Amino acid sequence: MLTVFFVLTYALTWTLFILVAVAVPVRTSLGGAMALLGAFAPAIVAISLTWRAGGAPAVRALLSRILIVDVPVRLYVLALTFMAGVKLAAAALHRVIDGTWPRFGTEPLWLLPLAVAFSAPFQAGEEIGWRGFALPRLAQRFGLRGASLVLGAIWALWHLPKFYIADADAYHQSFAVYAAQVIAMSVALAWIYYRSGGSLLLAMLMHSAVNNTKDIVPSAATVPPGVFSLNASMVSWLTLSILWVAAAYFLRRMPAGNPLGSTALKETIDADRTTVLGP
Repeated sequence: MLTVFFVLTYALTWTLFILVAVAVPVRTSLGGAMALLGAFAPAIVAISLTWRAGGAPAVRALLSRILIVDVPVRLYVLALTFMAGVKLAAAALHRVIDGTWPRFGTEPLWLLPLAVAFSAPFQAGEEIGWRGFALPRLAQRFGLRGASLVLGAIWALWHLPKFYIADADAYHQSFAVYAAQVIAMSVALAWIYYRSGGSLLLAMLMHSAVNNTKDIVPSAATVPPGVFSLNASMVSWLTLSILWVAAAYFLRRMPAGNPLGSTALKETIDADRTTVLGP
């Protein structure tokens, strides 16, 4: 079922994103709706396959992870400040290495918590699929460490069509550097998902915070270098380096095996192997 999940998720997202890139501009209401639906594809596919495998109880078990809120405060702090800390560290290194400060974002800082709170529910569109559905199943095969890396590569490639959507912030930026950053972020998200007892809420908050605080110190090159160029900004390279230092720490702190397993999850995964798309 895991292969089916990835194939269907890619098919739905890429079809919609490619249409937005070549035919329906994202700035139109239709284009915006198509882009949003494409972003929700991981959750749509995950819920559909979960329903097919286990019916309403299985779907409720999956979605109930959004309600896991009783976790240590330090994990909330980490989820909400991780990317801001990475970007400020990148700015400091830029000052040390280059002798100048990089450009900083122009959004008022007081708006960021509001943006994170508003955006967090929308991250369910990805996190129900990536961390809620795919990560535990990949961990059955590769252990949590391997699963976080494998999922990171799949998650990064899933974003590729966005780099061809005019008016998107990723338009013609360096995909290779971005993909390496996403894989490192996948490790961080896997670690916080594990440490929070499988809380999708924490993953959604961290995902939202990443999206809304990354431009405290913008990484995007002023003149887009091209999708497969390595000519990224110094801030982008420094951000990548810091993210991987953090990822190395998280990987060392993760158990080698699969700490996400449970009797109920094992039964669901066993059912997945026999049902796939057939009866």
